[in-house]
Amino acid sequence: MTRVTIQDLRAARYCLAGVRPWFRRHGLDWQAFLDGGIEAETLRATGDALVEPVILKAEARAAMMPEADDGR
Repeated sequence: MTRVTIQDLRAARYCLAGVRPWFRRHGLDWQAFLDGGIEAETLRATGDALVEPVILKAEARAAMMPEADDGR
C-alpha cells in the first residue's frame, strides 16, 4: 500500500492552506496525516479526483525507494 505524505502534497504543488480544510470536509485527521501520512486508498475513497496527482507523486516516490514507503 502506498502512503501519501506532506512531501507528496508539496511535490504535486498543492496549496497547504487549501488542503487542511479539504481534510476537514472529508472527515480526515490533518494532524494524523502530518504525523504519519495517509493510505492512498483512504484518499481515493473520498471520490475526489483532486487526490490522483498527489497519489501519483506518492507512487513515484515509493517506486524510487521501495524499502521506505512510509515517506520518512
